[in-house]
Amino acid sequence: MTVNNKMTSDALEQEMLRFQGVWKQTGYEVDGIDDAQDDFGAEALTTISGNQFVVNDADGRVLIEGRFTIDPGQIPKAIDWTDTFGEDAGKRFPAIYALEDNKLVFCAADEGQPRPTEFRTREGLVLRVLERIARADT
Repeated sequence: MTVNNKMTSDALEQEMLRFQGVWKQTGYEVDGIDDAQDDFGAEALTTISGNQFVVNDADGRVLIEGRFTIDPGQIPKAIDWTDTFGEDAGKRFPAIYALEDNKLVFCAADEGQPRPTEFRTREGLVLRVLERIARADT
């Protein structure tokens, strides 16, 4: 996890706890195209545990695994997704996020591109809206 001077470790830990659980995608935009066809399919689920994530398809097959770091002290809040399994294994995707209750929105750039500054896409950016469907066991 990334810590900056504006955020205490306790506050950062509390922010990380807000990510935990199982999430279903409810919105997708890529390269400026809203409601684009997603290769993962409508039934893919993302499970977040600690700073790890796993994306499974409807049959339970693992599509992507990885880890993430956050910096909620930035405006907008920053997150970096790093895939460790799947088509983009080894790549880091700089992103921004907004997390309210059971809704997570993030906009990510392709590896090597600058971090997005707004929640809309253009060439090389993807925006996903996720809804939490189950909380993590605590």
